[in-house]
Amino acid sequence: MRASADAGDEAYVDGMARVRHRPWQVHRQPKFVTTLTLGTVPPSGLSVALSRAPTDHGLGESSTMGLRDYLTADPVRKEKIKSILRRIGYDPTHWLRVVMYRTCFEFVRSLGPENLEVLEIGPGPTWQKAFNFKSYTPTQYPDFDICSHTLDRQFDLIIADQVLEHVEWPYRAGRNVFAMLRSGGYFVVTTPFLIRIHWGPQDCSRWTEIGLGHLLQECGFEADRVTTGSWGNRACVKANLNRWPMYGYGWLRPLVNEPAFPLQVWAFAQKA
Repeated sequence: MRASADAGDEAYVDGMARVRHRPWQVHRQPKFVTTLTLGTVPPSGLSVALSRAPTDHGLGESSTMGLRDYLTADPVRKEKIKSILRRIGYDPTHWLRVVMYRTCFEFVRSLGPENLEVLEIGPGPTWQKAFNFKSYTPTQYPDFDICSHTLDRQFDLIIADQVLEHVEWPYRAGRNVFAMLRSGGYFVVTTPFLIRIHWGPQDCSRWTEIGLGHLLQECGFEADRVTTGSWGNRACVKANLNRWPMYGYGWLRPLVNEPAFPLQVWAFAQKA
């Protein structure tokens, strides 16, 4: 809701200007407590005023949060909570990623992870916790930008999990990945499709299976060495419109695949 009909106007509370909406700012906007005050007439002549007052929790989160937001705001606390949930049989994996991870993990297990020297671009804890790799090298943006940086060594496996949609120059990123792979090495890439824009720090691109395959071929991989996959269904698309639901116990979380509604797209590409 807005307190004024024109972009850039101020919202008023008890006749005083509090918040200015700036439509040209594309950064992720914080959540706010919304309060309607009847009978208060701001200078613009509105009879209903909107209060959007952010709350500071002193934890680096400057906006009002629900309990779930608070518990997951700190990465260490978030992983501890996930560990507890797994012990009681609750799967904290995002519903839209369950089939993708099962498929990708099965593929990596087939390669013999204990023999692989691995590089992960923009890593989270998922892959390192799932496998006992021979060696594991994480890189993190902005210290390492896959669009412009390479390491002076090569790897058996390079992973980019939910990363490629955020890079400004995916072709450059793919070429740099190709350069850092040994002959016979694999690039495992996963990326979303039918989900809302999510900043991290920016959201640039989406690919279907066909599009992702073509991108990888442009980056140097041969067509017969690229395997793609995807998963999604209408129920999961709807569920992810306003939040990121976990798989949990699987109740009301069907894993049936409807190919016309992919939420996740992935590829395994081998360097000749």
